[in-house]
Amino acid sequence: MNVSLLAPHAVPSPAPPTRPARTQIMMSPYYGRPDFAGLSVEGDAARKIDLVSVADVLRNAFVYPPHSIFEDVKLVTFGFCPSQDMYANPEFHFKFRDSGKRGDTDPAHPDHDTDWVGTYHRLLCEAVTTSTCEVRQPWMLQSGGKDSTTLAIAVADARPDTICLTYLGGREEDEVDSARFVASTLGLRHESLVCDPGRAYDRYLAVADRMPLLTADFALLSYVDLATEIGARAGDGVLDGLGADSYFGMPVSRQQRILKWLSRSVRLPPGVSTLPLLDRSFTASFLLGTLQMNTIERVFPGSRFTDAEVDEMFGKPVSDRSRSRLQPFLSEIASATSEDEWRDMSASIAGSAGAFAKGLYTCAALGLNAVYPFTDVRFREWVYREVPPHMMIDPVTHANKILVRDHIATRFPDLPYVKTKGSFRFDVRGLAKTRYDTVRDFAVQARDVLPGAVTWLDRNRKSLDNKYHASKFYLLAVVLPWIQLHRTRGA
Repeated sequence: MNVSLLAPHAVPSPAPPTRPARTQIMMSPYYGRPDFAGLSVEGDAARKIDLVSVADVLRNAFVYPPHSIFEDVKLVTFGFCPSQDMYANPEFHFKFRDSGKRGDTDPAHPDHDTDWVGTYHRLLCEAVTTSTCEVRQPWMLQSGGKDSTTLAIAVADARPDTICLTYLGGREEDEVDSARFVASTLGLRHESLVCDPGRAYDRYLAVADRMPLLTADFALLSYVDLATEIGARAGDGVLDGLGADSYFGMPVSRQQRILKWLSRSVRLPPGVSTLPLLDRSFTASFLLGTLQMNTIERVFPGSRFTDAEVDEMFGKPVSDRSRSRLQPFLSEIASATSEDEWRDMSASIAGSAGAFAKGLYTCAALGLNAVYPFTDVRFREWVYREVPPHMMIDPVTHANKILVRDHIATRFPDLPYVKTKGSFRFDVRGLAKTRYDTVRDFAVQARDVLPGAVTWLDRNRKSLDNKYHASKFYLLAVVLPWIQLHRTRGA
C-alpha cells in the first residue's frame, strides 16, 4: 500500500461536521450481538479520538471499558449492567464469582443421576445450532487447544458443513497436523493458513477504516488475516471458541504468581530496555517491563509500552490517566475470595475489551457473522451453576476444565495438545522486519497525536528482532494507521 495516499489532499474545507450524539453500545457476546450501526462513516468523521484511550491501547493493548477509542462512545462490556449510564459512574460486578457455583456437597444436585458429559455435549450442540442459525457457510477457528477441540466435536454433530481453519503463526507452535487429525476424524473439512506478516498487515490496512472501534489484541492481525481468507472463500460466519474461561475458571500458575510478585509499578527511564545486553534478551526485557507494571495490568497478555515510554510518545503525562481507569474495577477485584478468583476478575477486563473485540470489530468490517457458542446463556449458566467444582478444576492437580477434557476423551483418548494450550500467535518480529518503513511513515503522519512515536521507532529499530520490542512495534503498527485512516476517511 502507498502510504502517501493516506495524507490529506488540498481540497476546499468542508462545512464543520455536526457533532454526533453520545452513543452507548452493548459490546459483549454474552449480552447478544453488538450493533455498530450508529458508528457511521459520516458520524465517525466527526468523532473525537480519546487520547487517554490511545494510551490505554499502548499500555495494555485494549481500551479500558466502558470507554472506547472515541470520546463520545461508551461500551457496555460483560460485568457492567446495560441499564447503567456508562457516562456516569458505572459499577462493575464479575458475573462468575465462586460464590455462585454449586458446591460439591450440595444435596440438591445428586451426581449419580447426571450424565455430565452427555448433557454438556447436548447443550453445546444446541448452542452451536442457535448461534449459527443465520450463517450459511460457517468456518471454525481451530487453534488446537481444549476449547476448539471440544467445540469441533459438537460442531461435527450440529453443523457438519463447517470448515475448520488452523493458523500457523510462528516458530513456537505447530498444531496443524494434530488439528487436521481432529477435523478428519470428526468428518470435518480442514484448511490451514501460514502466517505471512506482510500479507496480514496489508489486509489490516485494507479494512482498518471500516473497523468501528480500535483494539490491538495480539491476535488481531491473525484474526484479520483469517477472516479475510474466510470471506474470500465465500464463508459468512466465523466460529470462535472464546468465552468459557470466565465460568470454568483459570487456576493461577507458579509463573503467574512470580510475575504478580515482580509487578512493582517502578518507574524507570524510557530507554532502559535498549541498554546493551538487555536489548537482545527477551527474558530480561520482559522481567524489566513487569517490574514497571502493577499487579492487575500484568495479568493482561503480552509485552506493552511502559508508562514512561507512553508519556514520552505523547510528549506529556498521559499514562497516569490511563492507569486511573482501573478504578471502577478495584473494589470488585479486592473482594476476591481466592487468588484464582482474583485472576479471573482481572483477566475478564482484557477479555471483554480485547479478546472479544478483535473478532467483533474485524467481522463488522468484513461483513461476517462473529459466532461464540460458549457464550450461549443456557449453556454457560448450566456449566456455572450446575457442574460440580471438581469437574471444573481438579482439587489435587489444579488442572482446569475437567469436564471439557472428559468430553474430548470420548472421541480422542490421548491428545498431547489438550495438555498444552494452543493459540493463534502472530509473527511480530516478521512484521517489524517487513513493514518498519510503512509504520514509520504512519508515525510521521500522526505526529500531532504521538509526537514521540518516530523517536521510539528510530531508537528501537536495532532491537526489533527481540520479541519484547517487536510486540511494542506491533501495537504502533495497529494504532497509527487506524488513527490516520479514521481521521481522513470522511474528509
